[in-house]
Amino acid sequence: MKKNLLLSILFLSFGNLFAQSSGYWQQHVDYKMDVVMNVKNYQYNGKQELIYTNNSPDTLKRVFYHLFNNAFQPGSEMDARLQSIKDPDGRMVNKIKVDGKEIKESRIKTLKPDEIGYLNISNFTQDGVVANTKTVGTILEVTLAKPILPNSKTTFKLDFDGQVPVQIRRSGRNNIEGVELSMAQWYPKMAEFDFEGWHADPYIAREFHGVWGNFDVKISIDKDYVLGGSGYLQNPNEMGHGYQEAGVAVVYPKNTKTLTWHFYAPMVHDFTWAADKNYLHDMVKGPNNVDLHFLYKNNPKIIENWKALQPLMVKVMDFYNKTVGDYPYKQYSFIQGGDGGMEYAMCTLMLGNGKLEGILGTATHELGHSWFQHILASNESKHPWMDEGFTSYIEDLALNEMAVNKKANPFESSYKAYYKLVESGKEQSQSTHGDRYDENRPYSISSYSKGEIFLSQLEYVIGKENVNKTLKRYFQDFKFKHPTPNDIMRTAERVSGANLDWYLTDWTQTTNTIDYGVTGLREDAGNKGLETIITLERFGRMPMPIDLEVEYIDGSKESFYIPLRMMSFEKENPNPNVKRTVLSDWAWAYPTYEFAISKLKTTIKKITIDPSGLMADVKQADNTYEIK
Repeated sequence: MKKNLLLSILFLSFGNLFAQSSGYWQQHVDYKMDVVMNVKNYQYNGKQELIYTNNSPDTLKRVFYHLFNNAFQPGSEMDARLQSIKDPDGRMVNKIKVDGKEIKESRIKTLKPDEIGYLNISNFTQDGVVANTKTVGTILEVTLAKPILPNSKTTFKLDFDGQVPVQIRRSGRNNIEGVELSMAQWYPKMAEFDFEGWHADPYIAREFHGVWGNFDVKISIDKDYVLGGSGYLQNPNEMGHGYQEAGVAVVYPKNTKTLTWHFYAPMVHDFTWAADKNYLHDMVKGPNNVDLHFLYKNNPKIIENWKALQPLMVKVMDFYNKTVGDYPYKQYSFIQGGDGGMEYAMCTLMLGNGKLEGILGTATHELGHSWFQHILASNESKHPWMDEGFTSYIEDLALNEMAVNKKANPFESSYKAYYKLVESGKEQSQSTHGDRYDENRPYSISSYSKGEIFLSQLEYVIGKENVNKTLKRYFQDFKFKHPTPNDIMRTAERVSGANLDWYLTDWTQTTNTIDYGVTGLREDAGNKGLETIITLERFGRMPMPIDLEVEYIDGSKESFYIPLRMMSFEKENPNPNVKRTVLSDWAWAYPTYEFAISKLKTTIKKITIDPSGLMADVKQADNTYEIK
């Protein structure tokens, strides 16, 4: 308890610091919830008290809550989207035949009243005074009894009752692997208000954005269930199931049919839990004495894999700590549940019946989200590439580090996916809101693959060492905050000294592509006799600095670096073992560039633009010029 109290005080001090710091502010919430779960009909009811701290300069006259469960009802916006999008998520549709043709039907559309999800709100008060509420789909609109002035607090109280939907997307009951309760997005959640205003997005498909705060949650449920989730269990010796301290006997109340699990989660922006009667529970110590919990079904076919996963995740957390910064909490839980893999505060819900390689990949990715979303809490609804892409980047670094046969470019698959997206003509700008993509596949490639390339290509632009330093400084400067795309760009500028506004603009706010080529090779008379003139051309709109390698027929190599004028920057030689010549810069307005080398054309075997493969040139064929 002392440890948890200390953590709470520490995180609260961070919140006060943010409120007082010049220019930056963020709201703060303190939740208390008491919930009773009926496992027979999958309905639950609860009471919520929320102390809301308005650190903004605005006077608030309304607030908004998310009621995510309401998405799982026929006719909801999520249902409508499934019926209209060309490539609906396969997990959310049934394949049926109509007039001999196979079509995909929304699973939400066919839900019966006892299968839907819902969240109903009643008895809403603000500081003891009734406030007017209106439910609009997955959003609760609240007209306040009195305005919330800047730098003031107010207390909201409400009752809620909900029904856990049949598992369709992320949350729900009785998932494909038989986990009974995957309780994500299950409670009335305060919407985020920041410098851009309210983010009361309906729950249609994508990701989330939340208010930093503390969660004190009590869950009463049938005593046969094992729970795991966000936060620290406050009464482990009453629960058993491997949670109690070593050598301490479990103390169950006499003749009880239910147990109340009490969790406290300090300085997070969400709270998730899962429950099943047949969970096994293991705990291993991770780096910095972090408790790593593993909850998975008592299925003989998967136990060996889940046991093998545990020491691997210790290594992954250690790698992330060293690559980005230390995980700041003292527990993390890998919980079998959900419909794939989804990140939550201090835990993940993930499928667990597959092969070890697949489970490891999912667990590694979802743990990475603890840094990129649950500590560096960007708005993943508006900028999904910031959390999915950056997480994919450190995931691939970690898996490559652990692999026996390491890849020279661990991000290669993301480049291939991005090239195919460009070729398809379906790419949309990364500034597109996550719900506004025309199709799911372009969204996924843009967020995961192109988002990952933002960082891997940044290695090409400013150098790997500068990117390493950028990640560490970004973490230190913006942990427990809501960083924006400009924040990662400015951090990279401060670390490297390069001007990078062009990079953020072209890569994330447009669909401009990179396309350079070697288009000419000729001999000419120079001051010291014959020399070879190499001609390069820029075909794409997006500019880049150029690394170029010349390989001679005698096997020797030398490199040439062409700075990009608008960067006002010269990158360190990425390969000190190869002699490098820094040439004059190339300004974007000039479509071609020529330079001379003192060797004869007949001595050249091959010329290559970007031998690292980290520049995402969409037409690779003309990046290499071979003399045959």
